[in-house]
Amino acid sequence: MKRLPIVITMVVAGSFLAFQTMGTTGKTNPPSKYEEILKLVVQKLTEDHYDPQKIDDAFSKKVFKKYLNQLDADKTYFLQSDIDLLKKKYEIHIDDEMKGAPVEFFLESGKIFNTRMEESAKFCSEILSKPFDFSIDEEANLDGTRLNYTVTNSERKERWRKRLKYLALQRYSDLLDVREKNKGVEGFVVKTDEELEQDAREKVKKIMDRTFDHYRYKSSDDDKFNLFVNAITTTMDPHTEYFPPVEKRYFDEEMSGRFFGIGASLIANEDGDIKINTIITGSPAWKSGELQVGDIILKVGQGKDEPTDLTGYEVSDAVKIIRGKKGTEVRLTVKKQNGSIKVVSLVRDEIVQDETFARSAIVKNGDEKIGYIYLPEFYADFEHPNGNRCSVDVAKEVIKLKEQKVDGIVIDLRSNGGGSLYDVVQMVGLFVDNGPVVQVKDRENRASVLKDKESGVLYSGPLAVMVNEFSASASEIFAAAIQDYNRGVIIGSTSTYGKGTVQRNIGLGDDGIFSLSNTDLGTIKLTLQKFYRINGGSTQLRGVSSDIVLPDNLEYLKVREKDDPDALSWDEIAKASFTPWKPGYDLKTIEQLSNQRLSNDPSFKIIKNNSEWLAKENDRNYFLQLDKYRKEQQKVNVTVKQNESISRLKDSLNVSPLQGEANRWPNDKDKQQRFNLWIKSLRADIYLDQAVKVMGDMIHQQNLAKAAQTDENKKSF
Repeated sequence: MKRLPIVITMVVAGSFLAFQTMGTTGKTNPPSKYEEILKLVVQKLTEDHYDPQKIDDAFSKKVFKKYLNQLDADKTYFLQSDIDLLKKKYEIHIDDEMKGAPVEFFLESGKIFNTRMEESAKFCSEILSKPFDFSIDEEANLDGTRLNYTVTNSERKERWRKRLKYLALQRYSDLLDVREKNKGVEGFVVKTDEELEQDAREKVKKIMDRTFDHYRYKSSDDDKFNLFVNAITTTMDPHTEYFPPVEKRYFDEEMSGRFFGIGASLIANEDGDIKINTIITGSPAWKSGELQVGDIILKVGQGKDEPTDLTGYEVSDAVKIIRGKKGTEVRLTVKKQNGSIKVVSLVRDEIVQDETFARSAIVKNGDEKIGYIYLPEFYADFEHPNGNRCSVDVAKEVIKLKEQKVDGIVIDLRSNGGGSLYDVVQMVGLFVDNGPVVQVKDRENRASVLKDKESGVLYSGPLAVMVNEFSASASEIFAAAIQDYNRGVIIGSTSTYGKGTVQRNIGLGDDGIFSLSNTDLGTIKLTLQKFYRINGGSTQLRGVSSDIVLPDNLEYLKVREKDDPDALSWDEIAKASFTPWKPGYDLKTIEQLSNQRLSNDPSFKIIKNNSEWLAKENDRNYFLQLDKYRKEQQKVNVTVKQNESISRLKDSLNVSPLQGEANRWPNDKDKQQRFNLWIKSLRADIYLDQAVKVMGDMIHQQNLAKAAQTDENKKSF
């Protein structure tokens, strides 16, 4: 297939989905740099952002609220009087700072925060010096989004008391379980309830001391400034971000993938928790099947050693203790998105890039042979002309599947966060004759149509595309094009992520000149364009709705673009001119057959009901009474285990490597083992099973249509 013009390729090249975080710079910059950096960032926002908001008092108010919420997410530090004071001086003044006035807001709010932090440290020390009574029937609201700032110090202290009591209750309950499990074990010291309660408080004390020490010794003005600038950029839209120099270098290092670890990138959420951001295919984290994007890492243990609590840790600090020597064990205590706590044991390994590339397998469904292609990301090596490109690799896999005479192909884009637009266009062209693939619009409302310009298709048989809530950006463009052309059936969650924008990293030059590389002043990742389907609708916010909806564990959790209040809006432009495919089946019939199967499948009914219940559990208050707490945790754990159990097929799918690829890496035992584990995981995949059944319906209908057409032709003859 022909390449796109180089100018278009340069404009749209890059990463479509990146959820990164900022951290410490490790040094204090001269105060004048704050004004300089902010001036350059604002210049890029106003001159080049796709949809810049007006920088006025209304924008200032949004930044004011977001920054303070990020600084004190739980509303345990600031008093309402502090907010009122800052509001009077700065709520409608931040826009002036962005236009050249002295940068004062983040410094002044930082001073107040530091004062309240020291007061809170004293509160915590006093509260934790006395035993908690876990027999008292009380609850705690620990969700900062549902709380107001406290008015008095006594109210603030009471909020701290409940938070600390809940932290201690968690650990006390764990210690009770450990004692029960180890009764009668030689050498195990059985402690009284009072001693365990004291141990729990001491554990919490260590956590809080480390948290306050972090604020005292690790959280500099530079850190608060980086947070402030990102409050500004992400108010423009969630994917426009500022990276200070060290963080940009750290980001680049992470992207290399050449280190010994677990294969999961991390991010800090607004609560300060360290969360799994992405999981690398083939890594220890991926192979375990026990970690998911969004899980919060609470503790890290080196083998059987006492685990380190990560409360108060920076992402970079957490990464340092998670990484280690190849072959060593690391134990992660994680909080799942449904609220359950789990310890996951992993063995560190080298994270290799080649396992992020496209691969395929064969699934036999009765007499039918289904080709399966897994594409974890739309990768492209822009540094080397002959580097790996996903569109080229997928084409190779399609050719191999055709040689094995498959009856249909399933392309799996679940959790594929995006990548190269050039390769999306090329990849759609493998399945659709020449024509438009996606529309791109810039801030000047100039729309252009990116087309597959080469006639013919590589594969014309039945096609299905698997997606979920984390299928984003380039994945959504591919799924949308396949859907708009009626070329295949989209199978998965109710909708994909909903990211229809593209960003590019631009370095901030010391002399005011913007470069494409990192500089001493940092880098801004800027939203430049928006994408639209060939039917005219944007993939932004709404994503792509599946034709066949399969209930999953994430449906009721707020993880999509539409759940971010600062996300750009949905809109539409003129429809592109294209000729739909004639699929040879009726989509409504395919949907009806799938719905009939799902209505008779108890597994998906349970997954749907359990996921809805677990999502509601996240929004409730927390019990501070021991029996109620343990009863609630038991219900959560039972529900989670049930979901995990029924999400694995009882009768395995007939999945096998392609002919000649069973021993794909005879000289690399580790790679071969990872490949074998991948095949094994597919055999238990309840969602792949449904996709194969849908493909069976498509093949059956197409065969009936062909037979009917043959009979009609005979009659005509």
